[in-house]
Order: sequence, then C-alpha cells, then structure tokens
Amino acid sequence: MPNELRKIIHIDMDAFYASVELRERPELKDQPVVVSSHHPRAVIAAASYPARVYGLRSAMSMGQAKKLCPHVVVIEPNFEKYRAVSAQIHQIFQQYTALIEPLSLDEAYLDVTENLKNIPSATEVAAHIRADILAATGLTASAGVAPNKFLAKIASDWNKPDGLFVIKPHQVLQFIQDLALSKIPGVGKVTQQRLHQLNLHSLGDLQKIDENILIHHFGKYGKQLYLYAQGIDHRPVKAERERQQISKEITFDDDYTLSQCSQTWQPLTEQVWRSLNKKQLSARGVTVKLKLKNFQVLQHSKSFKQPLQSQHDLMQVVLQLLDEMYIAPELEFRLAGVGVYQLQPIQAESQLSLWR
Repeated sequence: MPNELRKIIHIDMDAFYASVELRERPELKDQPVVVSSHHPRAVIAAASYPARVYGLRSAMSMGQAKKLCPHVVVIEPNFEKYRAVSAQIHQIFQQYTALIEPLSLDEAYLDVTENLKNIPSATEVAAHIRADILAATGLTASAGVAPNKFLAKIASDWNKPDGLFVIKPHQVLQFIQDLALSKIPGVGKVTQQRLHQLNLHSLGDLQKIDENILIHHFGKYGKQLYLYAQGIDHRPVKAERERQQISKEITFDDDYTLSQCSQTWQPLTEQVWRSLNKKQLSARGVTVKLKLKNFQVLQHSKSFKQPLQSQHDLMQVVLQLLDEMYIAPELEFRLAGVGVYQLQPIQAESQLSLWR
C-alpha cells in the first residue's frame, strides 16, 4: 500500500505510571508526584504533570529531583499493575485493528487504514479509542493521526496531555517546515551537531538540500533523512513485534570500578536466566550495560547462530563482552546490567551447544 494512503494513529498514554498510581491516590493529583524507587541512586520512571512544572522528568536522578522540588511525592513503581492496565488498553486497540505495534506499555502505533468497525475517518477512530480508554481505565491518552509513523508520533505529542492532533496528507509539507531536526527518528545530539555544521536547523532547511549531499555526509542514513524531510516514512506498522529483550540491572550504593563490580555479574545472569526459563524463551543475543557516574552509558552486544544453552554460557559471553570493551581501570560506574535479545520460544528438539 502506498505510503500516502495509510492512516496511522500513535497512541501515547499521559504520564502513564504516575496516572495509574493517582487513580488510587486522587488526593495527590495536584501534587508533584514521581514514580521511583526510594533507593538513594534511583531515577524517575514517570513524573506527573504538576511535577514537570518543577522540571522533573523521567530518567532524572532522584537526587536532582529533590534539589529542584524538595516536597516531591515519591511512589514506588508497581510494574505488574502497569502491565495489567496496558493489557486493558490493548484489548481496546484490538476492537479497531489487528495492526498494532506496541512500543512500550503506554505507547503504540495502529494502522487503521482498514479498521474493524469500518469507520471511514481515522480521526474518528482515534476519538473513539481515547473515549474507550477513559471509560475503561479512567486514564487519558493523547493521539496523533497522520499518513505515516514518523508524523503520527510527532502529532501525539502536539496537544499533550489529553489531546488529539491530526496531520492530513495535504498538510504534511507545510506542517514539517519549522520542525526541529531533533524530531527526526535517529537524530541524536551528535547527528544534530553535524547537521547544524551544515547550517541545517529545521526540516524546512533539510528540504532544500540535495539527496546526494546528505548521502555523502551521512551514508545510508542520508537517504532516510532526505525522505523524512519530505514527510515520507515507508515503515509499516509491524503487528507481530518480537519482544525486544529481557534485562536486569542493579544500581550501586557507591560508584564502583569494573573490578569492584566483579561480584555483580553472577546474580544478574542468574536473574536473566530465570526469567528466560519462566517465559519458556531462548536467546541468541547478549548485551552488557554500564552507566558511568556522569550517566553516560557504555554498552556492548553480541549475537550467535545458536541459542544460549545454559546460564554458564550466558556468564561466559558477559565476561567476553566486558573484555572486548577495554574499560579503563579507573572508570567508576553507578549501574550495571545484563540483557538478552533475539528471543524465541524454546524448541523441543535439542540444539547444538554454543561452545561445541
């Protein structure tokens, strides 16, 4: 189906974890509330809108949050509860379309080009979904409606919270003229700096640049940048989105060097392996993550043709990845994590060991 004919909705729940908690604590609705562990090194999982007035946001350290807002109310996260509410929301999505691509517990793309209720207008579908979510859960969702995923995601953020914003096909080029380059998927700080060096500051600026110049500076991604600048995104909504990874992390009480972290890897691999067994999954990829005390993240991954056969295999790969990272002995870390990816249901037939 041509990109221009698609009708894509991006649904994004408003301050999801915090909103779920505030349903049970309505007396706190006007207070600055964050969902976070009480651990001294914890970071915010979600911030209510009154908390955002003080500059509080997800991924901010609680130390920083308490400096900005000493009277912040902290609620411990309950992910089982959030998963249950997320399942309710997905049941609503399924009444309208089978083409659902979840991005997280509180966010998903829906392709409603041909929807199950034969509603001709995608805007009307989005309005129905938002009303159904509110009726079923008491929570508000923001929605963006557009001809593709790139624009639908931007649109859902436009009238937050509790908003609906529509970009019709004939409005696309006008709408993206003044958009910041940071709105483009995959444009982080480094790419943004390189674009600024070329005197490019908005998507409108990017529209004026020849595709070959972008390919020269950014390789294959230059072609993608050129398409985004025209408001084009050919990515389909992937209904069968593979679960991305299972990971476990630990935040330390103090900053530790790599050698001081050495006792951490065994319990982390045990937890990951237990989760794999519980879910009857195998994994072919392993990731190691370390977060420096300045919050910079170091990460290294490796995947294999055969699934890991044992926790011992997983531990060996973790040690191999750490060895390949060439970490300076004086570097100090506040967090360590192990993840596995390329997950699939465990096959009945025996498989060759990774190490044979």
